[in-house]
Amino acid sequence: MKTQDLFPKNILKEIDIVRSKFPEDKSKSSIIESLLLIQHNNNGFLSDKLIASLANYLNINKIDVYEVATFYSMFNLKPVGKITISVCTNVSCMLRNSDGIIDHIEKKLKIKIGESTKDNKFYLKDEMECLAACNGAPMMQVNHINYENLTFEKVDNILDEIAND
Repeated sequence: MKTQDLFPKNILKEIDIVRSKFPEDKSKSSIIESLLLIQHNNNGFLSDKLIASLANYLNINKIDVYEVATFYSMFNLKPVGKITISVCTNVSCMLRNSDGIIDHIEKKLKIKIGESTKDNKFYLKDEMECLAACNGAPMMQVNHINYENLTFEKVDNILDEIAND
C-alpha cells in the first residue's frame, strides 16, 4: 500500500507544510509534528503501518520514526481512549498525594494505569515522571492541558465536566 493511499490528502498536505519548514535534506526534523498529525487523524494512536508509511513518505529509515514514537510520551502505539489523562508522579507531586490522585481516578473511572474505559472515552496513561509544573503539585494533564493543585473534588469536577462535553 502506498503512503498516498494510507494518509488522507489533507494529512499529506499538512505533512508537506511541516516538511517545508526545514531544509530538504533534514526530513527527520518533521517527524514529531507529522506523527502528531497522523495520531490525531487515527483516533489517538500510531500503528506500525502508519510509522512505516511516514518513514517512506519522508524518505527516511523506519527506525528513525519509530525511535521518536517510542521516546516521547505524547505518542500512543496502541488504541487508547479519546481523552488522555496523565498524572505527574515526580517528587513534588508525590509529596502532595499524586499517588492518592491516581488511586482516586482509577476508582472513579474503573480502570488501572495504562487502560482505557470500556467506552474508550478516557485513557489513564502510564505514570509520568515529570510534567514540569512542580509549583502546582499535584498536577495532571488531560489532553495536554495542565490542571494543578489537585484535590479529589477538583479531579471529579474536571473529569465530570469533560465527560459531559
